[in-house]
Amino acid sequence: MQTVYTASATADGDGRSGHVRSSDGLVDTDLAVPTEMGGPGGATNPEQLFAAGYAACFLSALKGSKKEHGVDIRDAAVTAEVGIGPRDEGGYGLAVVLRVELGGVSKADAERAVETAHSVCPYSNATRGNVEVRLEVEVA
Repeated sequence: MQTVYTASATADGDGRSGHVRSSDGLVDTDLAVPTEMGGPGGATNPEQLFAAGYAACFLSALKGSKKEHGVDIRDAAVTAEVGIGPRDEGGYGLAVVLRVELGGVSKADAERAVETAHSVCPYSNATRGNVEVRLEVEVA
């Protein structure tokens, strides 16, 4: 693979209860363990950052893969839900639900477009085989 862009961010402090900053300073935020995991909450966390990146990337893939799926995507939104929990074999794992809302297209066209986007999205390709990703498609 020929890399065309590299993002860089540094975390310090106590990891999930620390701070993260991108090399260009555009991301510069505190991190906190969510209350659901026994932490204080009150700041973002790695799962929220991953969800934001995945949602934006998937929407871009959906709109950018029109040549492959043939569906004119105009009215669309993607919500990524990233869950974290213990794995049976030890450690922790992630699970993702991508909720894709499309307007002005048939259900069949929407599903075809979403499947195509899932095959080209870098986040989908990075998680494939490692993270459970469920696609949910809604049309309006």
